[in-house]
Amino acid sequence: MTDLVTVTTSTVSPPRSWADARTHYEVALKHPWYRAMVELNDVFHTSTVDFWRARGVKSVYLPITTGSISSPMGRGSDSTPVRVTVEGVETYLADSMQFLLEYGCRLWGGGCYYVMPSFRGEAADARHLCQFFHSEAEIVGDLGDVMNVVQDYLRHLAADFLERSGDLVASVAGDTGHLKELSQADVFRQMTFHEAATALGHDPAYVQEKQPGIRTLTNAGERELMSRFGQFTWVTHYDHLAVPFYQAFESGDESVARNGDLLFGIGESVGCGERHAQTSTLRRALELHEVCEDDYDWYLRMREMVPLRTSGFGMGVERFMLWVLRRDDIRDIPLLLRFNGQQIDP
Repeated sequence: MTDLVTVTTSTVSPPRSWADARTHYEVALKHPWYRAMVELNDVFHTSTVDFWRARGVKSVYLPITTGSISSPMGRGSDSTPVRVTVEGVETYLADSMQFLLEYGCRLWGGGCYYVMPSFRGEAADARHLCQFFHSEAEIVGDLGDVMNVVQDYLRHLAADFLERSGDLVASVAGDTGHLKELSQADVFRQMTFHEAATALGHDPAYVQEKQPGIRTLTNAGERELMSRFGQFTWVTHYDHLAVPFYQAFESGDESVARNGDLLFGIGESVGCGERHAQTSTLRRALELHEVCEDDYDWYLRMREMVPLRTSGFGMGVERFMLWVLRRDDIRDIPLLLRFNGQQIDP
């Protein structure tokens, strides 16, 4: 099995200038690593536009403030929301545009996408950024449909990176074998969360159970699954209370969600799911997750006005770049730094 994380030989390495946020930009202005990041960011963006245009999926422009965060302080939330005050009004910086992409689908009857910043309240570390770029899309269809789209998207990206920037990737990652494998081979595997937990022996080092019926994989658990089963392993159908309320229930079982996480690179890099198609099941999910329905009244009303079954995904752009470059510290990727609690110029 090919190790897609370990670097073999490379000629360009990150300067780790994020260690001193005050002087980061001075280092970046003269370092080949960040010149490479500019080119690779452009490949990612233009390749994404080409992929969705070919499928007839629309790009939408959306505001970054919202009163309806997709990770509220309830069961299944996976990040801390960022609260801000704008002209005396309290609101949030969006952690995801999923809700508004669902709105976009209903506006025209087809899929929507965007690549924009997302915000999280936790401190940055090797796996997480306070502000990261999110490649998100919502399509008309179910969980299986969106998982297939994710796989096609990743194959498309890998082929474009190989064709347009193969030499540059090789100078950083050591070679391009991982890009060739993804673009040319059937690398995707799939298991349910129950199957994953069983394979891991329910070891608490790998599977964390915060409360009965609320289980999640630890970072070590994700790495162990990739070690055993390979990169690009889907883990689907999590405990519903372990994921945000908006994921649909598995048919006939409110304890299981119709969602999936794709593990590659440093771990979970794509999250996807099917949404509630009916207001009755959405209300039930809000109740189970102990989330106030009043904050999502418009989300319920939208379903009443325009019933539609949609599914969507989000991929952290910087996490994808870590896989491309065979690196393991996400703080090496941004051109400019943003750490919570610090004023950083420029």
